Amino acid sequence: MSGSYDRALTVFSPDGHLFQVEYASEAVRKGTCAVGVRGKDVVVLGVEKKSVLKLQDPRTVRKICMLDEHIALAFAGLTADARVLVNKARIECQSHRLTVEDPPSVEYITRHIAQVQQKYTQSGGVRPFGISTLIVGFDQKEPKLYMTEPSGIYTAWKANSIGRSSKTVREFLEKNYKEDMDQKETIKLAVKSLLEVVQTGAKNIEISVMLSDSTVKSLETEEVEKVVAEIEKEKEEEAERKKKPSAAAAAASGSS
Repeated sequence: MSGSYDRALTVFSPDGHLFQVEYASEAVRKGTCAVGVRGKDVVVLGVEKKSVLKLQDPRTVRKICMLDEHIALAFAGLTADARVLVNKARIECQSHRLTVEDPPSVEYITRHIAQVQQKYTQSGGVRPFGISTLIVGFDQKEPKLYMTEPSGIYTAWKANSIGRSSKTVREFLEKNYKEDMDQKETIKLAVKSLLEVVQTGAKNIEISVMLSDSTVKSLETEEVEKVVAEIEKEKEEEAERKKKPSAAAAAASGSS
């Protein structure tokens, strides 16, 4: 039982929990799913899009944001919290360029975001950010993928997911991830993993691809639909292959 220990952010419960931080992580788990996959010379971010209302401008609903020319971020959780955190990160990127006259590294800006998130778990009169982030980019032509959590932890990954059903998607990525995947394979794995939780297909999937020259391309719905069609075709072929041996075995037992 949390008792009254969940009322104040800065008070530990007797068993060592900070309940407000745990509740922030719960807000992340209720958010839409986001996936990041690192390839040989490419990084892919994929997010589950909510259906846009008929009269709403879809451009105003963004789950993937650019922090700098070579760094992108996807998030799961409270969109308003993400907007504040993204703005802080963008200012830090520009400040770094102004001071050092070099673009910030992906790890540097990840550490800054995690530091801001951690600060909001330790101060009175504030609440933690209810978001987790996936941050991707290139450092010296090498692809990077990091994740930050509401508690202020940051970790590097080859592939990971956050948000709704993230455990299911992460298990899928663990089974299917291969080292040194090319662009096509990386995109396909990102879409495939999102299809584990997105039942409505390509129209509710947004994919952004970052290449080694730091150019970012958002795939059109038609391009995502092509990848989805290819995945479904592969699934059908696999189902057919499984049927054939069982049919042959049944015929052999019938003849004997």
